Amino acid sequence: MKEFCIMTDSSCDMTAELAEELRLLVVPLSVRMGQKTYRNYLDGREIGFKEFYDRVRGGEMPTTSAVSVGDFEAAMRPLLREGRDILCLAFSSGLSTTYQSAVIAAEHLREEYPERRAEVIDSLSASGGQGLFVYLCAKERDAGKSFEEVCAFAKKTVPYMCHWFTVDDLDHLKRGGRISAATALFGGMLSIKPVMHVDDAGKLVNVEKARGRKAAILSLIDHMGAAARDPANDPVFITHGDCPDEAEFLADEIRRRFGTKQIFISYVGPVIGSHTGAGVLTVFFVGGPR
Repeated sequence: MKEFCIMTDSSCDMTAELAEELRLLVVPLSVRMGQKTYRNYLDGREIGFKEFYDRVRGGEMPTTSAVSVGDFEAAMRPLLREGRDILCLAFSSGLSTTYQSAVIAAEHLREEYPERRAEVIDSLSASGGQGLFVYLCAKERDAGKSFEEVCAFAKKTVPYMCHWFTVDDLDHLKRGGRISAATALFGGMLSIKPVMHVDDAGKLVNVEKARGRKAAILSLIDHMGAAARDPANDPVFITHGDCPDEAEFLADEIRRRFGTKQIFISYVGPVIGSHTGAGVLTVFFVGGPR
């Protein structure tokens, strides 16, 4: 029996190198800027991360597209044909129709390949939270766990994937209709930075407002300290919207406070970045229920 494949989508926002190391098949979502549509590949081959954020800072408002049923079928069919089962760990159904597309594709293909298994699990996660979830599942597979065991692990782990983040660009949230013009105006005048997380339904929730960027970053660490299961030994994912120095500061503070041994840092890709703007900074970890 061939090793089963773990599939995900590009909203996982891990580096292309890590995805290759974990032997993942990553199906890209899409982002449209101006008159052109780009696939959100993890290696930025169609639109680079810095180019994307420079254009966003310049005032462009991108739009995004979920993975289609056809795209998932095209990715899954060759694997099933060669005798491999598929575990697909999808972008939160609370934020995208990508999960539903994967479910429909898997149902179609089960009719073609009734002897094979294609399981789709809603990560209820986004960006590095999805990336961390996929990473943990891949490590279970690499430890020799069976397809059924990794599926059970994934379902059990979903509620414990903690997401905390802050955004820097209130004007971007205003343009996207996520906050009012008055909130953006007064927030900018008072240097208010929202601190948010992803709830049990996989949706974004505004939790608090910090006074200034540094206070918002330190608040992320405080929330991690309050909820993390084993911050010294569990892996942590940090993603950022073209603010690498602040991402390194966040990582250094986490190491200093908790002794965390394994931290992965990567860009927030264009799909998630289309909704957060430049300067988004995140931390993802395994904790108590979200």
